[in-house]
Formats: sequence, C-alpha cells, structure tokens
Amino acid sequence: MADIVLDSSAVLAMLWGEPGGEKVAAVADAAAISANNIAEVATKLADKGVPQDTVVATLADLELEIHDVDMAMAISIGALRASTRAAGLSLGDRSCLALAKALSVPAVTTDRAWADIAEASGVEVRLIR
Repeated sequence: MADIVLDSSAVLAMLWGEPGGEKVAAVADAAAISANNIAEVATKLADKGVPQDTVVATLADLELEIHDVDMAMAISIGALRASTRAAGLSLGDRSCLALAKALSVPAVTTDRAWADIAEASGVEVRLIR
C-alpha cells in the first residue's frame, strides 16, 4: 500500500532533475499514481522528443503503484471540480487528488495552487518546492 500519491509534476521534477525532484526520488518506492497522471508524464516526455520505447522503459523503471480510473474514481474526480475550479486544477490534478483521498494519503506536487484548495478537497497536499 502506498504512503503518498504523486502528481505528474512531481514525477517530472524527479525525471528532469528539477528542484524538489530529490524529495520525490526519496519517497518514490512507496508512491502511487493515477493512470491519468502516467499519461500526462508520457505526454510530456513525448513532447520533449523522448522515443516511445524509452518512455515505456522510464515509466516501468519507476515501479510506481499505478491505479486505473474506474467509474467510482471518475465520479470522485468530477466531484472535485467544484472545490478546485477557482485554482484552475486540471483533470490530471484532480485525478491525483481523488486517488490520494481514496487511499487516505497525502498528494505530492510542485503546483502551489494546490495549497489553496487542500482543505476544501479533503486531501493533505505536500509541495516539493
């Protein structure tokens, strides 16, 4: 069982050696992530020109606990729209928050806007920078 849920921004910070990435690397072995957030990471890597086979290998090497989005999770993601709209959170952002809420663990991100909606979303948010 995971101790935290990672947002795609946190995973990308780790992969690209950005500030805070070392904090993610230190906890990645106990982390979960939504399949929607894996899709976001794969998209960003593809945007940078990373070959598909390298994207697959990179994501597999992370050994994250990946959670699919089923009907219940999709409803939870949609329900978070009301409390996150003002902060401009995306579907991927809400996917991370919904998974963290379902697992009763903190969500880890680089997105400072999440601090403004943490209480309303019912999720502990940890900023890595």
